[in-house]
Amino acid sequence: GYFTLAGVNHRWRDWKKEGHGSVNMHRAIVQSCDTYFYGVANELGIDALHRFLAKAGFGAKTGIDIDGELAGVAPSQEWKQQRFHQKWYAGDTVSVGIGQGYFLVTPLQLAAAMAMLANGGVPVHPHLLKAVQDAKTLEVHDTAEPAPEGPVVKPENLAFVRNAMADVTKPGGTASVAFAGAPYATAGKTGTAQVVGMKQNERYDEKRMKREHWDHALFVAFAPADDPKLALAIVAENGQHGGSTAAPIARKVFDYYLLGKKSEA
Repeated sequence: GYFTLAGVNHRWRDWKKEGHGSVNMHRAIVQSCDTYFYGVANELGIDALHRFLAKAGFGAKTGIDIDGELAGVAPSQEWKQQRFHQKWYAGDTVSVGIGQGYFLVTPLQLAAAMAMLANGGVPVHPHLLKAVQDAKTLEVHDTAEPAPEGPVVKPENLAFVRNAMADVTKPGGTASVAFAGAPYATAGKTGTAQVVGMKQNERYDEKRMKREHWDHALFVAFAPADDPKLALAIVAENGQHGGSTAAPIARKVFDYYLLGKKSEA
């Protein structure tokens, strides 16, 4: 139920107190096993993590055509030195392994990352403006698209991750309840974003916490899993659990978009 580094007393805990037992990468994605990804991040190191996160579009604006977009942070040793005048520690890398610590993303970046996975590993650039019409000539000019890019994920790795994400929404996966009975397959991933830090001797207990201190619930997905039409990212503030709070919202969005099914709520 926790991960440690040699010579360090700190414990990086898993959401499941008793732990998941022995897991491989597929099962770690399906069950959202924090300790597995703590270990993977530690083995890879922050330099390798940063290189891939940057290729996947994190730490930079997506370029969507509205004002106010933030770039987030895809942390690196150089970034921490410039920002805090401190060296990078192995423990910093461990936290980045589950998307926490110094790693900051926007919901739009998460949705774009899902679109990239759905699009064969090729980055997708979101737009709201389809075209511009000249007021005098009435000529219509389509919004310029960036030059096509190559895939940032190897085909075999992409297939592995997509298959595991599809199992997240099937029996045994963390979002299985939300997608029970769906006539289409969905590939997704549940998550949480910590609002307040927990001390080593503290346990997360929502009954004793202020509601505004509850974790944010996250769910990212694309559907249909075998022929993607829509990618999304759901963030439910103080929703606590991605599978029980954010995933059901995504199910309603997919049902409406793919089936034309309007929600009662």
